[in-house]
Amino acid sequence: MLVAVGTWELQLPGCRSLKEKRSVLKPLTNRLANLNVSVAETGYQDRRHMAEIACAAVASDRTVAESTIRAVDSLIETTDGVRILDTATVYR
Repeated sequence: MLVAVGTWELQLPGCRSLKEKRSVLKPLTNRLANLNVSVAETGYQDRRHMAEIACAAVASDRTVAESTIRAVDSLIETTDGVRILDTATVYR
């Protein structure tokens, strides 16, 4: 068993309020959950233009875990109103 945890630091340039930020992040986290990962907003909760998302995936081997994290990265990258500033992944 392998656990992969990915984090993404995001910029949300179009958000003028925390309510707008939630309206961008909620659909994103719901779509990410459909990829069979656990998802949480883990940073910058009080900043309207920034967010940090973390996803955890449990897999039988590293190839499956890497594929899942790549799918998450791709989905985040193609989301309107979101720009990836930094990303990191840890495998255990």
